[in-house]
Amino acid sequence: MAKAIKALRNVDVGEMRAALASRISTFAPSPGEHATAIPGLSLFRRIEPTACRRVFYEPSLAVFTQGRKFLNVGGTEYVCDGSSFVLCAIDMPVQSQIVEASEMVPLLSMLLKLDMPTVREVLSREDLPEMESTSQRRGLVVGETTPGLLSACDRLVELLERREDIPFMAPLIQREIVYRILRTPQGERLRAIATRGDLSHRTVRAIAWLKINYTKPLHMEELAAVAQMGISTLHHQFRALTTMSPLQYQKQLRLQAARERMLMDGMDATSTAYEVGYESVSQFSREYSRLFGQPPIRDIKTLRDGRVAAVGVG
Repeated sequence: MAKAIKALRNVDVGEMRAALASRISTFAPSPGEHATAIPGLSLFRRIEPTACRRVFYEPSLAVFTQGRKFLNVGGTEYVCDGSSFVLCAIDMPVQSQIVEASEMVPLLSMLLKLDMPTVREVLSREDLPEMESTSQRRGLVVGETTPGLLSACDRLVELLERREDIPFMAPLIQREIVYRILRTPQGERLRAIATRGDLSHRTVRAIAWLKINYTKPLHMEELAAVAQMGISTLHHQFRALTTMSPLQYQKQLRLQAARERMLMDGMDATSTAYEVGYESVSQFSREYSRLFGQPPIRDIKTLRDGRVAAVGVG
């Protein structure tokens, strides 16, 4: 009997996943990222494998329905397939590579940016069940999609068929999605980061400050004051969440911003280096090559020639 019930549940989950994949396919008919009428929701279709690329993930939930992608976070590899979701609770750099996608069986996924005030609102409810704490401290985790999460995501995408319902229904379903995430083992990370007073939450304040002030020289005393913790504690918490030190994190912010400005705004490497905070153009070029695999001018030409897939997390 138990085996029969488990088999039935697996069939139900498979059908729910197929239904969500069908909806994503309808509203993402061509390769690439598709913004939607629902604030914070994007749909993705990828039809070919990509080279490994470095991207910055924002606080978000990505749900995959088919295809396969590898993620590398600080040397730890994660496999994302049609049964996976990725929860990113902070802004953090990630190495991403699509390994299974074709025109016949594209990688299909949805990305929902997380609204932290909504997360805190859900957490404030006294009837929200407590989940068992885990030893996982990183700001990005991968989990297996549950029937409840699939159902809520499907109903959110379904709203694109009835746009007049979006203003009222989308916020309600998004709150349910947050609830469903918090009921998973991976939701403990989101709970800690959103809870005021928790060390993870205070570390996120330092991350937010760095995002705004990445062009300025980094003084650890100033950053520790923002986080309201000691320098050594901040170093430990920062590395636990992001897998890197504050200085390494700032460096990646600078280099990602430089790449975007050269690619999108046509800026030259020298001007860009000074604009993102470097005092030495040669140092900028060395660190850029180390991160992206080739010097700035050659890297931007490669991107423009289309030999590297466009940046995106879907």
